[in-house]
Amino acid sequence: MKLDRYDLKILEILAEDGRITKSRLAEAINLSVSPCWERVRRLEKAGIIEGYGARLNARMAVRRTPVWVQIELKSHHAGDFQRFEAEVMATPEVTECVAVGGGVDYLIKVEAETIDAYQRLIDGWLMSEIGIQRYFTYIVTKTVKHTAPPIELASD
Repeated sequence: MKLDRYDLKILEILAEDGRITKSRLAEAINLSVSPCWERVRRLEKAGIIEGYGARLNARMAVRRTPVWVQIELKSHHAGDFQRFEAEVMATPEVTECVAVGGGVDYLIKVEAETIDAYQRLIDGWLMSEIGIQRYFTYIVTKTVKHTAPPIELASD
């Protein structure tokens, strides 16, 4: 789907304020309400807009200790990756997981109540034989930057 300047501006505004009214959004992009709202519905239908929600400061609501973990699996057969990924998906403390190329297989962000709770999670994974060969733990001491990519990158 090709995005024009109106679409990009709509996405930029909605990413910042998902509660904006139809009329204010139309005014902000210099279109009338109907064509503006048709664009929003088209972006939703295309899956570019996945949904609307509140941006929460989880640290204010729930005290968690963020931990990044590098995971290397023992074996690299498709079933091994599937078994490990299924376990990750079933673990609510895992808030991010990406498969990576290079010296490790996965980078995982765990948000645990305490360091002890994190270690118990890892110990459980090791005992469950989900295929972990080696893991490296990195305790987050400070978040320097955490943002979504700017919408203007979509026009490249």
